[in-house]
Amino acid sequence: MSDQQKPVNAYPYQDSFETMLAGQDLAPITITEYRSVLTDLFNYLSLFNVGYQRDHRVDSLFDRDIEQYLGMVLKQRHITNGTYNKLLSHINVYFKYLFTHQLISQYPTVTLKGKSKADLQPPAVKWLYLLPEILADPTLSFYTRLTLMLIHQGFTVSELLTPGFYQQLDPATFTTDEQHFWQAFQQFIKPIQERQKTADIFLKQRFSNDPHLTLPGLHKYLKPDEAKLGMPLSPTKLYQSVVVDYLMNHPKVDDQTLASQFRLDPQSIDYYRKLARSVAE
Repeated sequence: MSDQQKPVNAYPYQDSFETMLAGQDLAPITITEYRSVLTDLFNYLSLFNVGYQRDHRVDSLFDRDIEQYLGMVLKQRHITNGTYNKLLSHINVYFKYLFTHQLISQYPTVTLKGKSKADLQPPAVKWLYLLPEILADPTLSFYTRLTLMLIHQGFTVSELLTPGFYQQLDPATFTTDEQHFWQAFQQFIKPIQERQKTADIFLKQRFSNDPHLTLPGLHKYLKPDEAKLGMPLSPTKLYQSVVVDYLMNHPKVDDQTLASQFRLDPQSIDYYRKLARSVAE
């Protein structure tokens, strides 16, 4: 129909960019992947980036704007570094196209780097089956053991470090090994709680106006224990391993159950299903 309106682009310069991709003989599924990544990027910028909201000009974007989106994806969707690198690669191809065709005057991804190869290993699940021995190991810090125990129960590190989190715990539901550790942990944490005047469980050991342990503060306990356990103790990786292990043991679980169990959105569920398949192969 001559008076039919042309569909609105899902992201800026979509038509010309995807024509370029098609001209490189990329498979339709690959072009669809680019479209999905870029649509998600610009939807996010439209909703949460104040600078872009002002005029929706691609030429006004800086590296920090792209980093803001990538940081959100890493934190909220728990993606692996391999997926991060793939996202960054797609976004970089797009902005390189705009820059070389003089559609923008600055190249916002030129300074952004991918994640190192050392971090690209899939999440290991072995530690989940060694947890009783880990909890009983007095050479590991209490905070390391508590972090592993609670992530094993399905909590994220952001939940662990939130004031008042302890109220979500019911020690009566803990396993025997967890209860033994919990009793020992109580002896460790009680004097700190009294000193800091709070019932929270992730606390700085020295008196502070803000007694709560931060993520960098928690890493100071986790890092030395990596060598003892022979594995990285990134809380994000640990959480990924819990979800992946659950999926490997419950391959027919439906999305609704998975969303309820781990508080995941549909995109995260799709990601974790793919990750579990890749680990199982």
